[in-house]
Amino acid sequence: MPHFIIDCSEGILKSHSKEEIVKQVHISATSTKLFYKNDVKVRINIFKTYSTGDKKEDFIHVFAHIMEGRTIEQKANLSKTIVKDLSLMFPSLPNIGTNVVEFERATYFNKNMLNPNYKFSMP
Repeated sequence: MPHFIIDCSEGILKSHSKEEIVKQVHISATSTKLFYKNDVKVRINIFKTYSTGDKKEDFIHVFAHIMEGRTIEQKANLSKTIVKDLSLMFPSLPNIGTNVVEFERATYFNKNMLNPNYKFSMP
């Protein structure tokens, strides 16, 4: 946690590799100082079949799944930072977006939390 899931069209891979895109989202997320570097997880899904409205244009959309507890301003800055950085990477790409979804602390659980000495912490 946090998890950043990148959905994108196959066409964007003509200019940057999957690894470069994943790395950029990781850098963007950690640059906000909201997360510890080693906690950020990034995955990418490449789509061959899709539509963007009534046409087919290349796209990137990042779904940021984070633990609750950040302010609206922090979450908005996270979205803006990711979009800004991806826009620099893909200056002619028309469709770049991000949205933030929060985990509820009361219902989130992972394997590390099975350890009785585990303590949750946020930067």
